[in-house]
Amino acid sequence: MARCDQGYLCIVCGEEVDNIEDSALYLRYIIGEVREEELQEQPEYHIRCNPALAQFIVDAEFEPVSVEGTFDKRELDPAETRLRETLVTKGWNRLRIVKREQLPVSEFPLKLESDNR
Repeated sequence: MARCDQGYLCIVCGEEVDNIEDSALYLRYIIGEVREEELQEQPEYHIRCNPALAQFIVDAEFEPVSVEGTFDKRELDPAETRLRETLVTKGWNRLRIVKREQLPVSEFPLKLESDNR
């Protein structure tokens, strides 16, 4: 997770994002929101530093995150919320597999039913 010697710094808290399973950038790449060629250009932040994203991870291994106000998932359409929870949770679990198996970046993304990856 190093960008040269400095590493990826979180644009929210300023701390280094040491572990890939904490990386919102790579989570967004895995779920198809960031293309591989954008990884060096997009800002990095810890997943928990973006509660609007983190709230959609629903897993016993991930401490739940709540959001108040406009971006609160409880205020969204329940069907859309379930879809987003499924996608983001699968993405977060994929981050853990990527780390454990030390996969190459090209193999990070989820194989989504809607595409031919």
